[in-house]
Amino acid sequence: METSDVRKRVKEALDRVKRLHAERRAARTQASATYEVFLQRSAIPVFQQVAGALKAEGYPFSVNTPAGSVKLLAEGSANDYVDLRLDTSAAVPHVMVETQRVRGGDVRKEERSIKPGTLVENLTEQDVLDAVVEALETLIDR
Repeated sequence: METSDVRKRVKEALDRVKRLHAERRAARTQASATYEVFLQRSAIPVFQQVAGALKAEGYPFSVNTPAGSVKLLAEGSANDYVDLRLDTSAAVPHVMVETQRVRGGDVRKEERSIKPGTLVENLTEQDVLDAVVEALETLIDR
């Protein structure tokens, strides 16, 4: 086998990898920008409405907005929460919901994509509400 053929194949592979990484970086950057708009216009208002509805039903929850996410916290237990954030570690960035519930020494933590296979720009307020309500089922116990 000719050395020039080997070098050519290796160079082609390296070029493909560089191109793929550049595409992923661009996709993450675009998803992050889109997510910030989604967070401000859709996710945070829905979380605030859910917190208000929960308080009206006797379940005191508050909303926190740390950088890049929105969190619904059970008042009286900072360990019980529903958190929404962008996951850019996957090939296709997606919005994740994380739920944590602590009872005594038992910690139950779940993570899942809000709507698997859906790009950030295609998520709706209804998708957020569906995910939050589903997550609440593991937090609420009376």
